[in-house]
Amino acid sequence: MRPHVPRTRRLRRISSTWNRLPLRLRLVAGFAAAMLVVLTAAGAFVYLRVQYALDLRLNEDLSAQAAQLVGNIGAGGAPAVSPGTSYQLLDVNNRVVAASPGLTGTSLLRPDQTTTALHHPLRADRGDLFPISSHTLRLYAVPVHPGVAPSAGDAVVAVLAVRRDQRDEALRELIAQLTLANLAALAVASFVGYRLARAALAPVERYRTEAARIAAGATGVRLAVTTESHDEVARLGHTLNTMLAALETALDRERRFVNDASHELRTPLTLLSAELELALRRPRTTAELEQTVKAAAADTADLIRLADALLTVGVQPDQANADEVNLGRLVTDVIARYQVTAGHSRLTLHTQAALPVRGDPTRLDQVITNLLDNAVRHGASPITVTADRTADVILLTVHDGGLGMDPDFLPRAAERFSRADTARSTPGTGLGLSLVDAIVSAHHGELRICSHGAHYSTTDRFDVGCDHPATGTTITVLIGAAHTHGQAPPAP
Repeated sequence: MRPHVPRTRRLRRISSTWNRLPLRLRLVAGFAAAMLVVLTAAGAFVYLRVQYALDLRLNEDLSAQAAQLVGNIGAGGAPAVSPGTSYQLLDVNNRVVAASPGLTGTSLLRPDQTTTALHHPLRADRGDLFPISSHTLRLYAVPVHPGVAPSAGDAVVAVLAVRRDQRDEALRELIAQLTLANLAALAVASFVGYRLARAALAPVERYRTEAARIAAGATGVRLAVTTESHDEVARLGHTLNTMLAALETALDRERRFVNDASHELRTPLTLLSAELELALRRPRTTAELEQTVKAAAADTADLIRLADALLTVGVQPDQANADEVNLGRLVTDVIARYQVTAGHSRLTLHTQAALPVRGDPTRLDQVITNLLDNAVRHGASPITVTADRTADVILLTVHDGGLGMDPDFLPRAAERFSRADTARSTPGTGLGLSLVDAIVSAHHGELRICSHGAHYSTTDRFDVGCDHPATGTTITVLIGAAHTHGQAPPAP
């Protein structure tokens, strides 16, 4: 005896088997099932219409023959019907009183049918469409004397019968033809559907093959997307190509970052190792050891600052807090602290009182500090810091009157470890602007670098023009203003 399998488990097995089938086969199977339902419904409709027409013709003929038969009996004449039609006259006990040749035996009606026919006409069939039989009849029974009390032995019900051979044969032939036609239509539709599904999914298979090559390590490979089609598959191919280009760009950027970071870290680590090795080669005085420890501590501090900058550059957009920050007050506080700690009094500040933005005050503090460091270290007086608002955009601008940057260097100024030739002789790691760009991007903002009439923007989030002196270097940070009254900020 086979073990009982729960219904839910059987359904899961069927679903698992169905999901393992190729997509084109599932599409064709679904299409074929839908076509089968449509063709079956259409065939059933045609069959019922033809059956109704044939039955209507038989019923009309029987009604005419019944009226003629009852009329003859009422006039006292002999019962008579047309050729091809037979009759029986029944009494109240369902016995045959008179009949056509061949129908003199038992009644064609059951007793309950005879009782019904005493009061109103009755239609009935003997024999089914299937299996095929030679004794199929359409019966029509009517009362002989409506409204008259029946007497024993008198004919009270007239039954007319006509053979259904031709009608049944026509319906059987129709069923056979409809079945063959529907099967042929289903086969053709399934074949065409399979070819169409295969043609539609062929680009997807090509995409899969090329993606497998890319996953195996191939570089510079793009999906072969036809330019003649603009359907969903073609749009998917274009989107995947864009994604592949973005991934390669990100991979190249990270590879350069790793190379640059290893280069930048190697120098202080080498110096630190050399200093410690030299200190251990021979006995040292206390003053010499103290000097060596101080130098090692300075190199360690440089490593800590470099590591902190590298970690900050990797900040992700979802790490920005949603606190509301008054950027005007933050700029004022940072500049005041900067002037005290750095000893610079050549900074000019122009800011509004209320410049609300949503973000992380610590990260925004780093943005302002790095921009000031760059202006003081690589620029010249006058240095002007401006915090202003235009519509729904907060602008932070730092301008210095130095020699400026080479226009060709502007697109690379915000890259990691990127330094202009004129800045290589000054202290720094080349992470300042890249750190600013990472934090601004995390706050869904925009960074602009302008120098000597050349302009470069990391993104095009805001439709705000540049307004700054034509000489020197101007770095502008644009961040969407915070909406504090339930209003949604503008879409980035």
